[in-house]
Amino acid sequence: MFRHFGFKQLAASLLLIGSAAATATAADDVDLDALLRVGAADAQSGSGFKLSGYADFGAAYTLPDPGHWSKLSARVELGASGALGSGVKWKLSGRFAADGAPDLESQYYPGAVRRDQRTDVSIREAYLDVPVGDWEFRLGRQHVVWGEMVGFFFADVVSARDMREFLLPEFESLRIPQWAVRAEYFGEETHFELLWVPFASYDRIGKPGADFYPYPHIAAGTHVHEDRPANDLRNGNWGLRVSRLMAGWDLSGFYYNSLNVEPTLYTRFDPLTLTPAYALRQDRIRQLGATFSKDLGQFVLKGETVYTRGRRFNTTDPGAAYGLKASDTLDYAIGVDIPFDSVWRFNVQYFAREHYDRARGMLVDRAERGVTFQVVREFGSDFEFELLAASSLNREDYMLRPKLTWKFAPEWRAIMGYDHFEGRSTGLFGRFDAADRAYVEVRRWF
Repeated sequence: MFRHFGFKQLAASLLLIGSAAATATAADDVDLDALLRVGAADAQSGSGFKLSGYADFGAAYTLPDPGHWSKLSARVELGASGALGSGVKWKLSGRFAADGAPDLESQYYPGAVRRDQRTDVSIREAYLDVPVGDWEFRLGRQHVVWGEMVGFFFADVVSARDMREFLLPEFESLRIPQWAVRAEYFGEETHFELLWVPFASYDRIGKPGADFYPYPHIAAGTHVHEDRPANDLRNGNWGLRVSRLMAGWDLSGFYYNSLNVEPTLYTRFDPLTLTPAYALRQDRIRQLGATFSKDLGQFVLKGETVYTRGRRFNTTDPGAAYGLKASDTLDYAIGVDIPFDSVWRFNVQYFAREHYDRARGMLVDRAERGVTFQVVREFGSDFEFELLAASSLNREDYMLRPKLTWKFAPEWRAIMGYDHFEGRSTGLFGRFDAADRAYVEVRRWF
């Protein structure tokens, strides 16, 4: 097989991918220019070389008194793709982003936040696709999406996420790819997938004092140690997934064994001063999940569910080691997509998490439930209005996100919107009650 598409090109590309994986830091800082030059050189011996990407600018102003700029960011993502022959394809893309708001508003943001949000350079994708009969192997840094509901992650357990703006960015920019080896079998109605992630990426949650830091009880400027797992094969993740089309139902099931992409907050108190010390660590979890969708004519029904073992939750129980209690959980969501009159789209979802081992002092109820509602209205081919509302049914906290999109040219897009949070500080949305913001974004594809 190798001699048909060029063994030297494949070996060089695999060496490049492996070297980048082994040397990538937690923030995936790399020499993107060098990587793109190598990718372009390899493509010259193949076919179908293509460059693509986008550039955008985003600004957000946080409104609660006193108001201040919370985002003044510029971002460029550039990708190259091509073919090596005999169906073998490659893709390489990287991103550069810079945000001037934290430095401009330094009176609101501690030094750790400013350093964390000032610049980002990362590899987005760097992989080879190698077909072998009914199988296809993807080797390298890639997106692996196992589920997709509106506004939230449920069955999408493989993706790491940049949570420094909560769940507000588009999912395509919020997801962090994984260094992985993926084998996929494509049958007539069955799709089978094997996945190995030797060097994992994890969620980025920012620093204490950032607008969307998920632990509001930790004071701005407090040091929180991030105990990231070493790049060791023993810390790798693996999983398998099978999906099948049966009588119009798109069904899938999966198992995933991983270090959780979402960090757990460990708390230790100094016995003399009784001051807390914090550390973020990745716990080993095991997840069993399923998804379904069905087009029922007038609407599309879809749902996801995931059972998780090994997850730990923060508690106020003074006897709990590191301020944590373990509990198995079941997450599930069910929703409907309803198009209407060719210009309207509605989506309604119900979601919940069951904590089977809830104990005294845990900061969650045994059953946490919520709903989302989304409406999209198109005005010709240029304008689109969207409203996304999400609410917890336990604490009555909620999020409202109206936005207007203007597609004023085929390669251009402008967005203006508002993000509003309301509720108790212990709620999923209420903890960001002071982070309401108005924003604009302009993007250009090329």
